[in-house]
Amino acid sequence: MLMIELIIVLFAIFLGAKLGGIGIGLSGGFGVCMLAIIGVQPGHIPFDVISIIIAVIVAISTMQIAGGIDYLTIKTEKLLSNNPNYITIIAPMVTYLCTIVTGTGNIALSILPIIIKVAKKQNIKPCIPLSTAVISAQIAITASPVSAAVIYMSSIIANRGINYINLLMVVIPSTLMAILTMSFIIFLCFNSKLSDDHMYQKRLSQGLIKAYNDKQIIIDNHAQISVWLFLLGLISIICYAIFSSSSICIIKTSIMNITNTILSIMFSVATLTIIICQVNTNYILNSNIFKAGINSCICILGVSWLGDTFVQENMQWIQNTISTIIQVNPWLLVIIFFFLSTIMYSQATTTKTFMPIIIALNISPLVAVTSFAAIASLFIVPTYPTVVAAMQMDDTGTTSIGKFIFNHSFFIPGLIGVILSIIFSFLFGSIIL
Repeated sequence: MLMIELIIVLFAIFLGAKLGGIGIGLSGGFGVCMLAIIGVQPGHIPFDVISIIIAVIVAISTMQIAGGIDYLTIKTEKLLSNNPNYITIIAPMVTYLCTIVTGTGNIALSILPIIIKVAKKQNIKPCIPLSTAVISAQIAITASPVSAAVIYMSSIIANRGINYINLLMVVIPSTLMAILTMSFIIFLCFNSKLSDDHMYQKRLSQGLIKAYNDKQIIIDNHAQISVWLFLLGLISIICYAIFSSSSICIIKTSIMNITNTILSIMFSVATLTIIICQVNTNYILNSNIFKAGINSCICILGVSWLGDTFVQENMQWIQNTISTIIQVNPWLLVIIFFFLSTIMYSQATTTKTFMPIIIALNISPLVAVTSFAAIASLFIVPTYPTVVAAMQMDDTGTTSIGKFIFNHSFFIPGLIGVILSIIFSFLFGSIIL
């Protein structure tokens, strides 16, 4: 029976990868249905993770309609244009910070065209800064105070004496150091001269290279206000978490857990933005960030539900089989999570589905937090939305997939970035935890 269930799960995952987009989540629900037909009790739906994504996406979408995203885009373009020779280092830092603040890597989609534009102007292969920028956004999810993955990780590891602030004190500096180091390595080791690329020369001769028009974007005060409101909300979430933590305990009785805190503050930020910036609420539902966020929710719902159904049905077998191996070789978790995140297609889904099992095995908190850094390996199969978008936007042809699928533009930067993130997580964790 176990093999039949595993075949159904793998079939649903590969079907979802084939369908792409929202099909990943839908196929997960299809897999649950197939498992239920053979008598498997459906698992838990990760409503807490989904609700956090919805709340943050609503706040970001409202900020976008108010002009906040355009405001950030203009500032980003100015920063990159003023330092074009270091775009391979600055671009990933920009996507990292934007993802840290917003809790979603989809924010990088608005920055990718700017990276391509500046790179082409400076005769730099767009694939170099694009790859580091996309990878940094994926890694930043494991460090964002408002990402579903970090929130859920902090909730399940709290019983082991690691609170929300402790976790942030490890994941933020470790991911920051990893991205900076990765960017310098890529900057120093790869030829970034665009004119040397044969694919670019071929597409240029065929007239396939688009010329970018400098389109003037008008920014009013509402755009800046919306950004400050969002940042105020983020700071409020972090402050509440600090003041209500057991180590500080300024707030003697926590009225809300961190999930409820994020939901209430993000909805409040959206409400204030609508009122102060005079946002038409009908436009929020049509924003591209809102649509991408809902797509992510459906994907996480389906895939996580499928994974939890299989895991809960076979929990005893999993614990009996891997507990001894993991206890003897706990660092195998790093490799396991590295590949699981690719299959699960989401950092939050991987954390939600498998981290509770690891915690139940009484693994060291240091090993668990270090393994958490490995869930950012969504780049292995180049089907993630930001990866696909980068390849589609880069008309020079330098950002591409090779003959063997895995030899694509994001693989080496991603591998370096995740490995460094794991190493720095262990180093910082050894000191802080």
